[in-house]
Amino acid sequence: MLPRVLTVAGSDSGGGAGIQADLKAMLANGVHGMSVLTAITAQNSLGVQGAWELPEEQVRAQFRSVVDDIGVDAVKTGMLASASMVRVVASLLRTLPPSVPVVVDPVSVSKHGDALLAADAMDAVRSEIVPLATVLTPNLTELGPVSGVDDRELAAEVLLEAGAKWVLVKGGHDDGPVAVDVLHGPGVRREYSAPRHDNSHTHGTGCTLASAIASYLARGYDVPAAVGAAKEYVTGAIAAGFALGGGIGPVDHAWRFRGSSS
Repeated sequence: MLPRVLTVAGSDSGGGAGIQADLKAMLANGVHGMSVLTAITAQNSLGVQGAWELPEEQVRAQFRSVVDDIGVDAVKTGMLASASMVRVVASLLRTLPPSVPVVVDPVSVSKHGDALLAADAMDAVRSEIVPLATVLTPNLTELGPVSGVDDRELAAEVLLEAGAKWVLVKGGHDDGPVAVDVLHGPGVRREYSAPRHDNSHTHGTGCTLASAIASYLARGYDVPAAVGAAKEYVTGAIAAGFALGGGIGPVDHAWRFRGSSS
């Protein structure tokens, strides 16, 4: 049986991020992807034109339908939209065995700067979701007000103290020729570096990285190895990102398949 990975996130109608990116990344990294939609968006390469949260009963029904019949080996969370949805998802995650890893991508804004999390929901994320995270993957915006390396280190420590087992601070929003992500965990601080590609088509990078990490955890990798394999995958996907529509295009989730056929 293929490892089973569940994404709990919002839908991106343009196909570059959200549930759509998650399922593509899972397929590309050797697992069976399943989904629970928390919200739907009207979204394209130019931005988010609208977002609608799904009713709690629909979210609970999707989760129970999948987990009770098919089962799950890892979970990835993305867009949770509101404080009430955060609490719903947290209550569902608590019904899983402690052995099931949970990768939390604390999505707050889209690549275009559009809000995907209500302003009052961040406290709920910290209190309800962060303590359930096997791996938390904040980017520099989601990490809060940070001005340098020391601030990032302190913010990671705060998140570990809040209950996250591992925190991966992503450096994709930095400048410079190298993109450096830093993994913080029990007695561990490890850097993952990759060349920064001259490519503006990077829609879906956060979703893709978190989904790839969850995929490798479901396949039995430990956290540092899963992060390393996912970082390699997303770096290749960014390099192969392509134009789509009139704005920011997506990463190419199928870059490995295209490379093997050329």
